[in-house]
Amino acid sequence: MGIARTRHEYDETREFKALVALAAMERRRDNGEFKGLIPHSAIVDLRDKLVCVTSGASFLGFALVNRLLLHGYSVRALVDNREDVEKLREMEISGEMMACEAKISVVMAKPNEIEGLMEAFDGCFGVFHTSSFADPAGLSGYSKSMAEMEVKASENVVKACARTPSVKNCVLTSSLLACIWRDASQYELPPLVNHDCWSNESLCIDKKLWYALGKLKAEKVAWKIAEEMGLKLTTICPGLITGYEFSYRNPTPTIAYLKGAQEMYAQGLLATVDVRRLAEAHVSVFEAMKTTAFGRYICFDQIIKGEDEAGKLASGIGIPRHKISGNSLDFISPCCFQLSNKKLVNLMSKTLRNCYGESFSL
Repeated sequence: MGIARTRHEYDETREFKALVALAAMERRRDNGEFKGLIPHSAIVDLRDKLVCVTSGASFLGFALVNRLLLHGYSVRALVDNREDVEKLREMEISGEMMACEAKISVVMAKPNEIEGLMEAFDGCFGVFHTSSFADPAGLSGYSKSMAEMEVKASENVVKACARTPSVKNCVLTSSLLACIWRDASQYELPPLVNHDCWSNESLCIDKKLWYALGKLKAEKVAWKIAEEMGLKLTTICPGLITGYEFSYRNPTPTIAYLKGAQEMYAQGLLATVDVRRLAEAHVSVFEAMKTTAFGRYICFDQIIKGEDEAGKLASGIGIPRHKISGNSLDFISPCCFQLSNKKLVNLMSKTLRNCYGESFSL
């Protein structure tokens, strides 16, 4: 399944059948033993389609693991603490993760230890670095120090990928925020915002947009290292990641992303993407790296426009509507921008069908 949700929330009959057929799964929990997530050492003969997902227990990481399983991959979920291992264990037992033996394993490694990351990546053909961080203080915030942690983790992951002989491709999850925060005071900005646009680091610092700054610098250092070390890299820049209970399941990135929400809303730059579609986009870009995929991809499926949409988003997060829409007159800039995800849509439209058998679109 894609993400955790009640059965009546989404009709996933097709996806369920596909996973069962794919996995030929037989759950066994004799004596309470947890068998779905097998030890790293037990993985054998899976290297042709073995990939690693960092932050495998996170909101996006978990959705991506499930999507990869649906596509027939064997997945090594990387976590950095015992609590996340238990979290995955509980998800498997509860039925949220449709996994089979010899299809998914869990390995622990710290993002600040390159040798440990290399060991975790060993044997994997590709790595998905979802770069999901939670506030170590347990608050729904994202500090400047967390931005620095994210940059260092990105640097280490890409270095480890480049130094691991089996790893050929890496997909890094950045953010749309790494594209949209540009300084209009110096020169007139073009109205189109696409994959060629980069946020301004000084502007992010001045506005204390630490989440945007962290994503921006983490992506830039990843590109720098990949080019220097010859690693094939693509990055995906998603809007605010939504989905069932997203604000509860993904609180730190959700609140951090919405710093500056009123300005983004007024300029037509507040975009969202469902976590299932984002996971599908990751798989599609990864598979297309063998042929045509390259560079950066902006990913969103909705731009928040109008008070009704702003109110619906605010309600889903549990904040007042004005925190998103505010008084737009205070934020209107000389020009309204237009977001473009055409590059990703073109790539996906050639090969994808969504889980309902229809042409996939963002």
